[in-house]
Amino acid sequence: MSNFRKPCPRVDGYVPIESYGAIGDGRTVAMIADDGRIDWFPVPNLDSPPPFASLLDAPHGGYIELSPKDEFTVEREFVPGTNVLSTTFRTDAGTVRITDSLNTGVAGRLPWELARRVDGLDGSVEMAWSVAPGTMLGIASPWAYDTEHGTVLRVDGLTLAVRTLGIEDVQLADRDISGVFTTHSGSRHVIGVVGTENEPLPLPDPQHLDEGIDRTIDNWRVWSDEFSYEGPWAEHVARSALALKLLLHSPSGAIAAAATTSLPENRTGGKNWDYRYAWVRDAAYTIRALQRFGLREEIHAAVAWLLKVIRGNDPLVNVFYTLGGELPGGTEQPDVPGWRGIGPVVNGNAAADQLQLMIFGDLFSIIRQYVDAGNILDAQTGRLLATIADEACDSWQRKDAGIWELEVEQHYTSSKLGCWQALDCAVHLAEAGEIPGIPDRWKAEKECIRRYIETECWSEERQTYLAYPGADGLDASVLLAAEMNFDRGERLSATIDALGEELGAGPLMYRYSGVSEEEVTFVACAFWRVSALSCVGRDDEATALMDQLVEMSNDVGLYSEMIDASDGSFLGNFPQGLSHLALVNAALTIARSHDATA
Repeated sequence: MSNFRKPCPRVDGYVPIESYGAIGDGRTVAMIADDGRIDWFPVPNLDSPPPFASLLDAPHGGYIELSPKDEFTVEREFVPGTNVLSTTFRTDAGTVRITDSLNTGVAGRLPWELARRVDGLDGSVEMAWSVAPGTMLGIASPWAYDTEHGTVLRVDGLTLAVRTLGIEDVQLADRDISGVFTTHSGSRHVIGVVGTENEPLPLPDPQHLDEGIDRTIDNWRVWSDEFSYEGPWAEHVARSALALKLLLHSPSGAIAAAATTSLPENRTGGKNWDYRYAWVRDAAYTIRALQRFGLREEIHAAVAWLLKVIRGNDPLVNVFYTLGGELPGGTEQPDVPGWRGIGPVVNGNAAADQLQLMIFGDLFSIIRQYVDAGNILDAQTGRLLATIADEACDSWQRKDAGIWELEVEQHYTSSKLGCWQALDCAVHLAEAGEIPGIPDRWKAEKECIRRYIETECWSEERQTYLAYPGADGLDASVLLAAEMNFDRGERLSATIDALGEELGAGPLMYRYSGVSEEEVTFVACAFWRVSALSCVGRDDEATALMDQLVEMSNDVGLYSEMIDASDGSFLGNFPQGLSHLALVNAALTIARSHDATA
């Protein structure tokens, strides 16, 4: 069945967030709109200043354009088992297919390499293209010049070169390179952008760029073949796993929360954040998913990275770290408009200095899964974890900012759940002989936390766990009590119903009471509800809800942080790791429940 449609129209240079696909190479991610334009491409790393950033700065951000000159319709999909994007354009005169790849190397990754292959399928199509770097969100001025070996673009410390195959018409301007060419049935053209930062630039033969696309497809399929999942929603689970792989920073082992900064959580501004960091929370959920897929290399890299950065920084466990493993610095707000003029644009994240107690549970859940999978901790890690368990004992009675990084500190229920989870895992690890310490203290404190949650955080009148003791409102993050195995009984089942009534918007869900006045629904919360329903034995409801949610991705299976329940449009940073993690976990939870009852 044909799915050709008109591309999303640009308004003042911007397109809807859901119109983007994403490709990556383990270092960075490029976002491609359905009209063929790349509007976001940081170089050399995902958290580097982006030379192509019209996503946030349409007038001056820069882009890489490739599309028919005449009016066209579009159909696209990922090449199966890969993060290589295939886009087909159809005009009245003919049809072309673009294959977009961030090529991966054989023995190394010397420059990064964006390759755009254009295959003529039928008829004749005149194509226009341009490579126009921008100001890196206001910090640099690009310039272009000819050399003996080809045209070069420079932006700050970046050296970029454009390589073409089968294209004769190349026009050089002060700040960009462009051209036109015409396809016919069976024709092939390639446009490549290669680059380095503060080092010499080796120029590949254009034919090698084309061959690199096929090699990259093969590399992705080798990775996809390594993980096995044949349960329900297998196609959606596989795509989410590949989306998560985009966010795994291979040079360090870190896991980025999302590929972007400053995509707004509402349409009025003020709730824009930088998600190009590695959250301990997201690492925990990612490793859990990777563990179930049997992806040992990524699991070990992520665990080793996290333990290394915790040992190398103070405090004991920070909320998040840079992809290079450092504590985050301050924030900056460059003078650029933001997506559709909704600012501010932010570099850096002010939540770095917050106290978030739930990360104790996130960290220990990672290590418990790692050990239970047959791995062994070193002595230094064991001592570190024992110290952190003692810290959880001493800290759980403190107020904190909670999982939602709120400015007002409270005794958030989900934070207490995280401390309970940390001590539950610490006792398990101590009994397995993996960490030293005083497990009797951890057991006693764990029971104190349980009593506190069951007495202070539960409302008998409303039959639900509250956001915090004495609160009028509810918080969807208490659904995580099911995955923690804290509560899978009647209380949590009643809480699911209360949350659905107060925070639900069809299959979607808001984060906490009152937030619907400030933002749209949070995708991960909807999938958390699916997991919780399955954990309390309500599999039919979980399955029905899951069936609705997997149809709410964009056309290539990706999710942002938030979805507007009124029209299905996306808001928030994209692609969002936590959304895809929650989908994977929900599918696996239901599959595990089915296996247990089979």
